[in-house]
Amino acid sequence: MSAFLVDRQEVVNFGCRLNIAEGEAIRSAIKAAGAQGTIVFNSCAVTDEAVRQARQAVRRALRERRGAEVVVTGCAAELEAETFAEMGARVVRNDAKGLTESYRSSSSRFPREGGGPSPARAISSPQEMGPRLRGDTGLSYTPALSGAGHARAFLGVQTGCSHSCTFCATVLARGTARSASVDAAVASAQTALTRGQREIILTGVDLASYGDDSGTTLAALVEALLALPVERLRLSSLDPHRIDDALFALLTEEPRVMPHVHLSLQAGDDMVLTRMKRRHRRADAVALIERLKAARPDIAIGADLIAGFPTEDEAMFANSLALIDDCDIVFGHIFPYSPRAGTPAARMPQVGRALARERAAILREANARRRQDWLDTQIGGTASMLVERDGATGHAENFASLALAAPAAPGTLIDVRLMARDGDRMIATPIEAKDIAA
Repeated sequence: MSAFLVDRQEVVNFGCRLNIAEGEAIRSAIKAAGAQGTIVFNSCAVTDEAVRQARQAVRRALRERRGAEVVVTGCAAELEAETFAEMGARVVRNDAKGLTESYRSSSSRFPREGGGPSPARAISSPQEMGPRLRGDTGLSYTPALSGAGHARAFLGVQTGCSHSCTFCATVLARGTARSASVDAAVASAQTALTRGQREIILTGVDLASYGDDSGTTLAALVEALLALPVERLRLSSLDPHRIDDALFALLTEEPRVMPHVHLSLQAGDDMVLTRMKRRHRRADAVALIERLKAARPDIAIGADLIAGFPTEDEAMFANSLALIDDCDIVFGHIFPYSPRAGTPAARMPQVGRALARERAAILREANARRRQDWLDTQIGGTASMLVERDGATGHAENFASLALAAPAAPGTLIDVRLMARDGDRMIATPIEAKDIAA
């Protein structure tokens, strides 16, 4: 969860990088609307825990921030609009979160006489969501660009998903896949470069499906962005089934595309993948990563993994656990399965939340060992580091987390030598160019 203040306006982002990028559009919209005293919760619904955190934060704001207008948007707001409205918050649908009109002043801004919560004014009721979920609204997607105060710029170029994974509520919350135009994405990237940001991270709900709705491809967008003077381009989570030859070549041959690939694997067992309705199998993931490593040996692999999916037995879990080593996963995004209302997986035989949490902890421990072993191999080597706004931390090209022995100017790219590992982070020392050659 992240938050930032603009005058008396506050935006609190939960969840994914796309939400962080879209949070900037929300900030601009509430500023344009002149909505003073407004708190916007940009919620996530990837797990039931994420929804619980959003509900908790909204209740606290309504209790402690009397006089402020509390607005809820994002995926949890789409799935539980009535719940948030009954609390006394306004609800803004995902499609409208970046629109100035969504935050115009209303009579519901202030507490009712007697101190109770203000009556909610829902921008989007649950009944209005049907047409959008069928994908027939004709809405395009406007690129979302995170704020200028960060060294890296998150650029959202796609939203929604047209697949039907049995565990996922994304299509219920964001509708079918929609992409920003190449021209609009390039213009947003140019904005980031003009304000001095050195790295752009492309993000989306189903990033690899970019362009399916407009006849282009993610590879074509990456090539268009590389026509700009961008120094570092990074891609967020990719469906392994959708990495075509053109995108593979960019990931492995283009030096400005960072050697870091995060894959939406979800599981390492074929039966579980089948029941998830994923479009790849275990052997496909292993073969893809072997090809990536052969073509670009320094590439670092990340992956999304779900523990405790319905019907997962010990042997199935063991296959997912072994995937960490078989695919050399050093950046795992691991979480226990939690049933999402309205999804097919919620109706399957459940393994139980306690067991799912236990298995997730085992996966995280195995991934931490793999990551630390990988970091140990880099001691004594060199890297290019993008210094974050604190001046003390940053990331290497392969996304290894670095800490400087002495501060440097935020937002700069510096060459460093990796001196030692401190937990999951490398201690780095700036070096002169001549030292790199040595």
